[in-house]
Amino acid sequence: MTGLETLEGRREITSPEDMEEFGERLGRMLRPGDIVVLTGPLGAGKTTLTRGIGRGLGVRGPVQSPTFVLARTHPSLVGGAPLVHVDAYRLGSAAELDDLDIDFEGSVVIVEWGRGLIDAVADAWWEIELEREWGGTGVDSACGTSGPAAAELDANAPRLVTVSHRP
Repeated sequence: MTGLETLEGRREITSPEDMEEFGERLGRMLRPGDIVVLTGPLGAGKTTLTRGIGRGLGVRGPVQSPTFVLARTHPSLVGGAPLVHVDAYRLGSAAELDDLDIDFEGSVVIVEWGRGLIDAVADAWWEIELEREWGGTGVDSACGTSGPAAAELDANAPRLVTVSHRP
């Protein structure tokens, strides 16, 4: 066990800075072979969380969304496991994820949008679900708030984060 069991459950993360700090705490606990699936809507904080995980692992950055390249490997600067950051949004099947030829055993692997895909290539993983705009919080563009100011307000809105172990 890596210690992540102590973080299972739900918690509110109140800012992007707190999301990165939570990710850093996670990163210090992760070990080679650990897989984390991040689930949540666009802008929920998946890449922000991963940036913190990278800092906790001590990997070379910058950690940014791998949307256009599908996967980025960040080597360790401290002799630890590399971070493989995958964006599975454009993948159509688990076979396409498997085709990326990721070293699951020797790396810490973070998969954004991996729900429903990872179970074909792994027996167990951590799932982190990020929610925003629950219970009336956040910004509702249907009410007339939109544009750059709304995006800034939404980025700072609290997130509800649930950590669980799968299968």
